Amino acid sequence: MKHFFSLTIAMAAALACGHAAAQSDTLAKIKSSGAITIGARDSQIPFSYKPTGSGDPTGFTNDICLKIVDAVKAQLALPKLEVRYMILTSTNRIPLLNNGSVDLDCATTTNTVQRQQQVAFAPSHFVTSITAAVKKNSGIHSFADLNGKTVSTVAGSTGVQLLRAYKRSGNIEVQDLAAKDTADGFLMMASGRTAAYILDDVQLAGFIATAPNPEEFKILTQESLRQEPYGIMYRKDDPAFKALVDKTVTEIMTSGAINEIYAKWFLRPIPPSNANLNFPMTDAVKEIYKNPNSNGV
Repeated sequence: MKHFFSLTIAMAAALACGHAAAQSDTLAKIKSSGAITIGARDSQIPFSYKPTGSGDPTGFTNDICLKIVDAVKAQLALPKLEVRYMILTSTNRIPLLNNGSVDLDCATTTNTVQRQQQVAFAPSHFVTSITAAVKKNSGIHSFADLNGKTVSTVAGSTGVQLLRAYKRSGNIEVQDLAAKDTADGFLMMASGRTAAYILDDVQLAGFIATAPNPEEFKILTQESLRQEPYGIMYRKDDPAFKALVDKTVTEIMTSGAINEIYAKWFLRPIPPSNANLNFPMTDAVKEIYKNPNSNGV
């Protein structure tokens, strides 16, 4: 009996090790299953979202990830490769990536030094500024004007951490309400539940551009809590997949192909309302395309 239990424990340990090894070899996992799973969002305009509320997500980051899919197909000699999508949130994206549920996180995840301890990042594909959106008639013109007010944030986002650090500095005293996702955070501000919404400037521009009444809102463009790089996440300790992902993303940027993808989503009308974000490349964005890197903040 003792020998039986010892054997059972050994077999369980071997299976666990085998599972971990499988997850660390993403290309083998993809070839075996004939599918690659992209972690997406349903409301992060124009990076990853569902224009009609159904169907597959689309967007700027998604287009870059589909280039990675093409590279995977070529390297594995798979003429057909099923692309599956899983809608993630700010709180479950890293656990579901690391347990093998998804292979790439393709949205607006900030590349931070802290997150690099758990996951790996492709060269950054965007740089944003964390700021606030308010109603034009709110009387709010700066972060100082938020003192004594309630603002909305997104649970698990870097904006929450930055706002709390800003509060601790003694500059303002605000109450932050956590939204379930980025769309909910904007709705809280637009409906008057909060006085401002703390998020990345480009996402704020997307929500305003696609709102029924875009003329009622503005972004505090003169102030920022921090500039942050967005990166596509994948599992750590997977050198073969890392080489493929990083090479693909770097070539998109250095070849100039990124310019057309950027123009498609930031300088032209996009679905579902054909709104144009009119968001030209900033100097920070131009720099990462000129010199691709995976540096975190």
